[in-house]
Amino acid sequence: MKKLFFIAVLFALSTFSRPTIADDITEFDYPFLLGNWYWFSSTEAGVESEGESYRAMHVQFKSDYQFAMRLLRIDGKIEQWAGEYNIDETNITFMTENEEDQMHTYMLSYNQFVLDGARFTKLAPENLPGIWKTSAISGVDVDQSISELSLTLRPDFLFSAEVSNDKGKSKEHRGIYYIEDNQLVLLYEDGQHDSEFELTSNDTLMLTNTHFGMEAILQRE
Repeated sequence: MKKLFFIAVLFALSTFSRPTIADDITEFDYPFLLGNWYWFSSTEAGVESEGESYRAMHVQFKSDYQFAMRLLRIDGKIEQWAGEYNIDETNITFMTENEEDQMHTYMLSYNQFVLDGARFTKLAPENLPGIWKTSAISGVDVDQSISELSLTLRPDFLFSAEVSNDKGKSKEHRGIYYIEDNQLVLLYEDGQHDSEFELTSNDTLMLTNTHFGMEAILQRE
């Protein structure tokens, strides 16, 4: 793999064993890593590396330890790679066919990923962030007194969720969310909630959870 990053990097053979793939993303050891990460040059001239200048970079990480990477050069051409990765608390190793493994240092938060000094930002699907309120909520395990769910998903992967009942009482949770494919996980101080989501239109969000027998239809405010 050539010209992988925009700064000097340390190349090393991986000493990791093959990772165990989680059955569910809630069991994945580094959930904040999942998703689509983007780096953009702050200048039109881009950032030079090994004789080429780059304007942007996109890397996607999946819970099955697959990654895909694309680099946009200032001449408009795209360089791309895909393969497997492995990760521990301080290093991430990229493995592609017919190339030496490459190990890099990183730092990670729920929406920032610093890779050998290059800062990436995670972006949510275009139409998912917003303020959503239920037009219907049902399920065998849903308390019959619940009258409304209000869910705010911010582009920076913070959320707030407020559940109200027919007596006017409400409870709010705030925390961090992450997604993969059609699975949405809300993490808050005393628990987590995961569900499958579907954007049936720009203004309608459907949440389902077969474990708890819940189905909710939300409208964008």
